[in-house]
Amino acid sequence: MTIADIKKNAEAKMAKTIEAFKSELQKIRTGRAHPGILDQVSVDYYGSPVPISQVANVSLLDARTISVQPWEKGMGAKIEKAIRESDLGLNPSSQGDLIRVPMPPLTEERRKDLTKVVRHAGEDAKVAARNLRRDANEHLKKLLKDKAVTEDDERRAQDDVQKLTDKTVAEIDKLVHSKEAEILAV
Repeated sequence: MTIADIKKNAEAKMAKTIEAFKSELQKIRTGRAHPGILDQVSVDYYGSPVPISQVANVSLLDARTISVQPWEKGMGAKIEKAIRESDLGLNPSSQGDLIRVPMPPLTEERRKDLTKVVRHAGEDAKVAARNLRRDANEHLKKLLKDKAVTEDDERRAQDDVQKLTDKTVAEIDKLVHSKEAEILAV
């Protein structure tokens, strides 16, 4: 493994960390409706748990209402039950084949709780980035120990990995601040 490989590997993994953090933020609901909120809700489909998006069409009716249109007649009641029993605090209502999921407005206390959840998820993502930095630095030290690189090259590579980590942490902080602003906006 060369220094370039180590840097490329660390960069790719840090990009994946940011993507995973973005998808984590998608799951945290704000006052507005978002079809991605229902992604983690599974419904029983012929004996196996399946995401709602695979058995129904999930879309927005307006800024505060999600519509769920099951593809099969008998799935409506199961989907409604799955949404109601999820930990999202949503109360769906059926209108024929269409299931309407109104988003209740967030209370001030709930908004503050959600900002804490966002900050905690941000810290977890930063820890993941720092662990990747540590792994890359260990690989660099191993190359130095095996005399595959010079001390100067190893030092420069560690500085590059640190800059990459700083950039990743700054991106995570930016995402945390924008999500907090989105949650606190009334």
